[in-house]
Amino acid sequence: MSSAAKGRQRKMPAKAAKGHKLPEPLAEGFEVTDTQKKSWIIGSEIGSGGFGTVYYAANASKPKELDYVIKVEHHGNGPLFVEMHCYQKIAKPEKLIEWIKQNKLKYLGMSPCYGSGSFMYNGSKYRFMVLERYDKDLQKILNENGRVFPTKTICLIGLAILDVLEYIHNEGYIHGDIKAANLLLGRKKGTQNQVYLVDMGLACKYERDGKHKENLPDQKKAHNGTPEFTSRDAHKGSFSRRSDLETLCFNLLQWLRGELPWEKHIADNNKLQREKEKCMENIDHFLTVLFPEKNCPEGIVKLLKYVGDLEFEQEPNYNYCRKLLEDQLKKTGSSKDGTLEFKSSIKKPVKKLEEPQPKTSGKENVSKPARKPQTKRKIDTPVEFEPGTVLTPAMLEILNKRNETKPKAKKK
Repeated sequence: MSSAAKGRQRKMPAKAAKGHKLPEPLAEGFEVTDTQKKSWIIGSEIGSGGFGTVYYAANASKPKELDYVIKVEHHGNGPLFVEMHCYQKIAKPEKLIEWIKQNKLKYLGMSPCYGSGSFMYNGSKYRFMVLERYDKDLQKILNENGRVFPTKTICLIGLAILDVLEYIHNEGYIHGDIKAANLLLGRKKGTQNQVYLVDMGLACKYERDGKHKENLPDQKKAHNGTPEFTSRDAHKGSFSRRSDLETLCFNLLQWLRGELPWEKHIADNNKLQREKEKCMENIDHFLTVLFPEKNCPEGIVKLLKYVGDLEFEQEPNYNYCRKLLEDQLKKTGSSKDGTLEFKSSIKKPVKKLEEPQPKTSGKENVSKPARKPQTKRKIDTPVEFEPGTVLTPAMLEILNKRNETKPKAKKK
C-alpha cells in the first residue's frame, strides 16, 4: 500500500441497503491488481450507492491519467458480481474491436471491461471492475434543454443505441434499462458526439443453450427497470429482444415531447403496465394524443409500429430499424455522421390519454399536463442499486441515491 493510502483517513459512508455491506472507503493512491496482473491506482471517489462505491482510476503505468473508473463492492454482495459476469463475457476490448471492424462501424457505444478481480483491504475482501471513463449523461443535458431534443439528435442517438443492442443481443443478452441517465457522451478527443450505453446491472440472458427462453411471467422479476420506460414484457417479468427495442421507443418519444402520458401513474406499477398496453394496442390513437399537432416524425412512428408487431421470440431486423431513422435524418437535412445538437423548441404538455370517444356537441374535458417523470428507479426486486453508476462525474447524483422512498399516501 502506498504512503498516500496509509495516510488518508475518510469518513465511513452512509448505511448500506438492506442485505448489502458498503465497502470501507479506499484511500487515494491505493493500488489493486486484476486477474491479468494489471495494476490500477485508485483516485478520488465519485460516489457510493446502496451496494458499493465508484472511483476514478488510472493505469499504474500512467498514474496521473485518470481515464478509467473502478466499481468496488464488498465480496459478500451480489449486484456487481452479476454485472461483472456480463461485462467479462461480452465486453472484452478485443471482442468489441472485432465487431466494429466486422460490421464497418465508426464506433460501438459500449464500454470495454479493462479488468476485474478482488483484493483485501483492512481485513475485508472486495471485488472490483475497471471500465472506461466518459463525460456527461444525457439526462443532465435533457434537463438543461427543456426535457426535449431535436429530431435530428434523437435519430442519431437512436442509431447509436441500435448498434449496441444488436451487439448485446447477438451475445445472448438484453440490456433491460435504456434511459438518458445511462447514455453518456464520449470524453476523449473526437468522441464528443458519440453516445455510450452503460450500466449492465439489469442485463440478463434471453436465451439458454442457443434457445430463446419462453414467455413465462415471473413475479419476482416483474416491473424491472425504470418505470417510465419499462417494456410490457418486463412489466410481466419476461424478457426478450423486442423488450429493449420497445424501451428505446419509449425514450425516443419522451425526448420528442418531454413526457409520456402514463408518467402520472409512475408510483403504481400495475396501472403503469395497463396504460402502456392500452397505448400499444392502439398506436395511432396513442400518437394522436401525444402529438395533437400530428407532427410525430414518420420514421419514429414506423419504428414504434414495427416493434409493436414483433413476436416475443422474433429476431428484430436491425437494418430495417436503422433505415427508418436514417430516412428520417435525411428529412431533417442531416446525415448519420452529424453532430449532436441539443437545443430544441419548448415542449408542450401531453394531454390525458383517453379511449376513442364518439363525437359530441359538448365541450371536451381538458386534463392537466402529466407530472414530470421521476429520475429514481423503482424496482420491486432484490436488486437495490441505481443504474447509470458506471462511468462519469455525472453519476455522482445517481450513485448517491439510496433506496426509493415509498410514495406518500393520499389524504382521504
